[in-house]
Amino acid sequence: MENLWTPWRSKYIESLGKEEDCIFCKAALKKDSKEVIRLNKTDKVIVILNLYPYNTAHTLIAPVRHIGLYENLNNDELLDINKNIQKTIKIIKKLFNPDGFNLGANLGKVAGAGIPDHCHFHVVPRWEGDTNFMPIFSETKIQSFSIQEIWEKMYNEFNRI
Repeated sequence: MENLWTPWRSKYIESLGKEEDCIFCKAALKKDSKEVIRLNKTDKVIVILNLYPYNTAHTLIAPVRHIGLYENLNNDELLDINKNIQKTIKIIKKLFNPDGFNLGANLGKVAGAGIPDHCHFHVVPRWEGDTNFMPIFSETKIQSFSIQEIWEKMYNEFNRI
């Protein structure tokens, strides 16, 4: 039997139930974008890479304000979230040429929200044939680029536009 090592996931596994600080609030406050893999920040919204992605360039968009309920977002936040989703899609298309996207939000713990107290939105690029036997048989996802490579490409593009 062959082993496919994914040692970077150990940080995630060990952090389950231990994370006290909201990752979105932390990402909004830090000055160093690279440290928190933040791609973009406006007055209302932050855009970060998912550190434990479903696919290459899996991106998260969240309001800067710590808020868990979608229905309590104000119009400025809703507009800025959607502008940044659109911008993220354009950048991912340019850099990684996916065949499609999954967009969505998990609102509430029972809906799968890993961080239910700070609503956020997922942009997940998809490629024809990107799902194979690995997730089914070994609960393993193959990532073609490192988070650092993806961050650098996308960060530079966000700042270029």
